[in-house]
Amino acid sequence: MTKDPLMTHISSNDTDTDAVLRAARETVRLEAAGVLAVVDQIDGSFVAAARLLHDCTGMVFVTGAGTSGAIARRMAHLFSVCGTPSVFIQAADALHGTMGAVTSGDIVVAISRGGGSTEINNLATRVKDRGATVLALTAVPDSELGRRSDVVVTLTSPPGVDPGEVIAMGSTLVTAVWGDAMALVLMRLRGYSWDRMLHTHPSGAVGSLTDAPAPLPTLALPAAAPSPQGH
Repeated sequence: MTKDPLMTHISSNDTDTDAVLRAARETVRLEAAGVLAVVDQIDGSFVAAARLLHDCTGMVFVTGAGTSGAIARRMAHLFSVCGTPSVFIQAADALHGTMGAVTSGDIVVAISRGGGSTEINNLATRVKDRGATVLALTAVPDSELGRRSDVVVTLTSPPGVDPGEVIAMGSTLVTAVWGDAMALVLMRLRGYSWDRMLHTHPSGAVGSLTDAPAPLPTLALPAAAPSPQGH
């Protein structure tokens, strides 16, 4: 019986195959650990951010550069899907006039792991001048972005979730899962029903659903802490 050449090749390279699989699985394990680490970072800052977004009287804009920009676009999409009207604003374009869409009463969620992106920081400063509130998601709260923002949420990643600590992989998932949690919490705070959600999602497999999921339990924000005396 003639052996299959491909199977012979695979068999003769078992060691190489195992090494590739181990490398891929280790990447997944590291990134999963980064996502799981967010559980312990959801604290009072999450409640403060939820209150800010829930009470927003204008639009929510989400921005970021590079890979953070991809996460920002995803976050804005999911906020809107879950009943918090949001749009992605590209920071570089915003500095060429698009920020004219941002006005008093709006919130700009600015995502920057290091908090040193020039275009993000310039945008944060100028939208504040226009009366918007800036919510920063960063790993460095005392960064320039942190200092320029009204509310700062600190999201850090365990060592190794980003290859060489320079390629934004696991750290972006940390921000993404925080945004997922926020989108769903806001949905429940608003009592935003599946019927309303499905009305805005008529296409794709979701649009073909004939029965809505079971209603989500509603949530309520805790009473706001009293302001310090004299403030």
